[in-house]
Amino acid sequence: MRKEPFSISSIVHIYNRGNRKQNIVHDDGDRRHFLQMLFYFNDEYSPINPFRTIRELLKSDFSKLVWPKEWPKRNPLVNILAFCLKDNHFHLIIEEIKDGGTTKFMRKFGTGITNYYNTKYEETGRLFQGAYKAKVVDNENYLKYLSVYVQIKNVLEDIYHRNMVLARNNFSEAFNRILEHQYSSLGTYWGEQNLENSKIIGSNKILKDIFSGSDDYKNFAKDCIERLVFDEKKVELNSL
Repeated sequence: MRKEPFSISSIVHIYNRGNRKQNIVHDDGDRRHFLQMLFYFNDEYSPINPFRTIRELLKSDFSKLVWPKEWPKRNPLVNILAFCLKDNHFHLIIEEIKDGGTTKFMRKFGTGITNYYNTKYEETGRLFQGAYKAKVVDNENYLKYLSVYVQIKNVLEDIYHRNMVLARNNFSEAFNRILEHQYSSLGTYWGEQNLENSKIIGSNKILKDIFSGSDDYKNFAKDCIERLVFDEKKVELNSL
């Protein structure tokens, strides 16, 4: 088992990208499955062929994030604080809440998404460039900047086609567009959008306790984007 440099209560930034920077998702069906995996794999229970079982149990409700009543009560492995999916990589900010929970969750997730991709697209071999990267978030300031990097900057690059000048000049509009973006966790914190995704996010108290409200977070994010400042590890982060 992979030995992680963190323990219970550690907050960790996890990210990985496609092998040779290839896409890991191609359409909204793939993106939706990514969200489902964040929800269903984050649990102690590990049924064989989980998504085949889920389809059979949920039928018409399969499009929603519903925990099957036939399964044991949910017992999450980690607390997912924030996430973002891009075409060729993903970011997660998680809190370790069970000893070894992160390793178990990421093993299930990595195997599940690779099997899904290879089956759907008739590919073989590995989907990602290697093992996922895991960096401990060791102070509150780091977490503040990292949350903006994960939830906002990554999405702005997609919405504004990497034209960050345009994003900065229209930040209020940009922030509102991200609130509606299904594949970032921002809307589950500060908006009424993406309520379905709130089932993926665990306790959001950690991030919400840092800021006094949505306006405070928005102003902080605006300042970050205007100055393109994130954290002391920004060179490594931006290398993705």
